Amino acid sequence: MGTETRTEEQGSTLVDAEGSARALVDAERSARVLVDAERSARVLVDAEAGVRRSAEGVAARRALLAHPAVLLVGIVLASLNMRVALASVAPLVGEVSDAFGLSATASSLVTSVPVLFLGLGALMAPWLGRRFGAERVLFAALLLLGVGILARVLPSVYALYGGGILVGTAIALLNVLMPGLIKRDFPDRAASMTSVYTGAMIAGATVAAAAAVPLEKALGGGWEASLGFWSLLAAVAALAWLPQVLIARGRTGHEVRAVPAGGARPVSVWRSALAWQVTLFMGLQSLWSYVLIAWMPTIFTDHGMSRSTAGVIFAFNNLIQVAGAFAVPLLAGRMRSQRPLIVLVTTLVAAGYAGLMVAPVEGAWLWSAVLGVGQGGAVGLALTLIVLRAGDAVTAARLSGMAQTVGYLMAAAGPLAAGALHQATGSWTLPICVVLAVCAAALAVGLLAARNRTV
Repeated sequence: MGTETRTEEQGSTLVDAEGSARALVDAERSARVLVDAERSARVLVDAEAGVRRSAEGVAARRALLAHPAVLLVGIVLASLNMRVALASVAPLVGEVSDAFGLSATASSLVTSVPVLFLGLGALMAPWLGRRFGAERVLFAALLLLGVGILARVLPSVYALYGGGILVGTAIALLNVLMPGLIKRDFPDRAASMTSVYTGAMIAGATVAAAAAVPLEKALGGGWEASLGFWSLLAAVAALAWLPQVLIARGRTGHEVRAVPAGGARPVSVWRSALAWQVTLFMGLQSLWSYVLIAWMPTIFTDHGMSRSTAGVIFAFNNLIQVAGAFAVPLLAGRMRSQRPLIVLVTTLVAAGYAGLMVAPVEGAWLWSAVLGVGQGGAVGLALTLIVLRAGDAVTAARLSGMAQTVGYLMAAAGPLAAGALHQATGSWTLPICVVLAVCAAALAVGLLAARNRTV
């Protein structure tokens, strides 16, 4: 009887020990998730998650990391190019339209076409990165970007739009592959390196927006010279990437598809309501941002502001986005539900747009600042939600691809619709009212996406 009791007690102890061990493992996993959530504020998703490196690829990575200065310079220069071609055209849309005799709707395609191909290009980027290597694809993207910028200044409306296709495709490749490359080569410094990358990206947009009109005057070649100038920056960045291409010799380092642990089936994000909520928030916030990228300077000049002043205020809007993009994701990573932040960023954007409708010139600097904080916070929050709502790295990568593809396709409709409404009414009131409705929709879907759940 005593022996049976001791056996039962020992068995119970073993069960308790096993349960405690499982609890410790679960606690450790939870702690890792929390840490990853906090770090995700500045770390984007690797588009190549779910594949593992080959021996040749590992050797190529080591050779690249033996030259960190070359790699860092390449990252900074490439990042500078990621918004330049979009931001530099906005202050000059009026002149481009006059040169080709474009309507407001046709003018909106100058910015809508590149955004459309941001979404389409995002579909190809992961496959290209695995097939040819991130270094080689990024090098080709920079060359393609330079060609696209030059094509837009040719004396043909077809070249104008064709160049936009090349520009959008090139930026899409940079958008998708750059975060993964940073995560791959700087795993212990991913947050700081992502700050460098995003900071350089915003700095490039700010400088391009502010310099568009002054460059036009300084070069004496009209809007063509101002836009074409930025092809030089793409060429310099491509040159900086060339040593990395030669070292890596095209090896991806990710040739072998990884098998999910335990034979688990991958999550289908396209069938998840939560994934669609995250995606729709990404798309709606992208839409209101690209309407501003396309039309903010024009809204100011249509109300009597000089083109140079409008360009500077537009540049200020790009610069102030850093504040929101830095602070909001950090807060999001420390919250179980991000609903308060959804309310904050959508309210700021709605208030800024309402200001543009009521007093566009008188409050231009204020509305630019309010919109900048809201825009930066919204895009940072959208990217962070991708990480927080995904249960693992592979799901996060798939959700990122879905959100970027659908989101940019949605965003492409924004500048086009705003231009068409402006042309039909001769006023910016109705287009801004429609964007305010977009803000309301983003608030509704964002409150669902911000719940503490995972796909």
